[in-house]
Amino acid sequence: MITIKATIKASIEKVWNFWNSPEHITKWAFASADWHSPKAENDLREGGKFSTTMAAKDGSMSFDFWGEYTLVKENEAIKYVMGDGRTAEITFTETADGVEIIESFDPETQNPEEMQRAGWQAILDNFKNYAENN
Repeated sequence: MITIKATIKASIEKVWNFWNSPEHITKWAFASADWHSPKAENDLREGGKFSTTMAAKDGSMSFDFWGEYTLVKENEAIKYVMGDGRTAEITFTETADGVEIIESFDPETQNPEEMQRAGWQAILDNFKNYAENN
């Protein structure tokens, strides 16, 4: 698994809400400024499904990142299976410095692991920036 992390200077309730609410997901779920997430759906419960459309702003490319939740512990942890069968888990831990998010995921086989780590970290960094500034 590849693991990334960040500490968000915000309450656990705000972090959980911004991470899981579609109206917030569309504001941070992309890796670079030339991409965006025009659509997000989230049925946050075990067995529930999620989908986020990630698209180049120039319209040249888009894809849906989707999966199904296998574990949801409010303000603590999420596990899911992605559409291609890979798994991911996310923990949310309150610390003296804020909420530490640790995200681990199975790598795919088409891109180098370091590229995948950088892309997922960029999205997590976008989340940190959005949550701390809104």
